[in-house]
Amino acid sequence: MASRISELVLDCADPELLARFWSGVLGYVELGREEGAIEIGPAGVGFGGLQPTIILSPSDDPRTGKLPLHIDVNATDRDQDAELARLLALGARRADIGQTGDESWHVLADPEGNEFCLLRKRLDP
Repeated sequence: MASRISELVLDCADPELLARFWSGVLGYVELGREEGAIEIGPAGVGFGGLQPTIILSPSDDPRTGKLPLHIDVNATDRDQDAELARLLALGARRADIGQTGDESWHVLADPEGNEFCLLRKRLDP
């Protein structure tokens, strides 16, 4: 037997803002709300599907910047440059963590400063 990741929880100052952002990035929809937290996930699947849901949990003191665990994303229907432009238009911003400029990925930050990477390889949706 093994375990599977069912949900990721991100403490944040503004769950509404990050729910909109990450839903736009991942094509997720709102699945529910409980005690100020917003759960987002794949449409028509929800909790328990193959992809984990994300819970944006309100916090008075969320950690930002380089977290011990970060999210990597891949484009599914366009090349990396087009996806980078889309993510920046959604509210992501470039993050400098000492890259050389030769990397095959882009380091970005969400609207609250949580770092994530856009990888080069395009994946099937």
